[in-house]
Amino acid sequence: MPDTSALHSASDALAAGRQVQTGRIRTISENIANADSAPTEPGGTPYARKIAVFSPVVADSPNSPVGRIVRDSSDFRRRYDPSNGAADLRGYVRLPNVNTAAESADLQRVVRNYEANLNASATIDKLTQATINLIS
Repeated sequence: MPDTSALHSASDALAAGRQVQTGRIRTISENIANADSAPTEPGGTPYARKIAVFSPVVADSPNSPVGRIVRDSSDFRRRYDPSNGAADLRGYVRLPNVNTAAESADLQRVVRNYEANLNASATIDKLTQATINLIS
């Protein structure tokens, strides 16, 4: 019987990679959705951009990737809008520190990685099936 453990290990690694990319897609989507939200009261804290951070997964590890969400500590954007209820005494409103162009580019990159991962998984499935066909 052929040893297919390498195919199983590769399949597990790809599954972990899909979990990571899914977490990143969720986080980026939330950032884009909140990019133009403003606080509701003067001096309120706007939405802070989130970043998905994952620990590396060791090959053949039974553990799933461990992720956490951290808040981006960069400065919030400011817009002069003295008529806004959330404006400070100088008339500025603090807005989220989300750059929608950068987030959109990151989202495209993550989606491409996810698609490449699916293609690699399909290739492994074909190799597994070919192996089974050879020994049947």
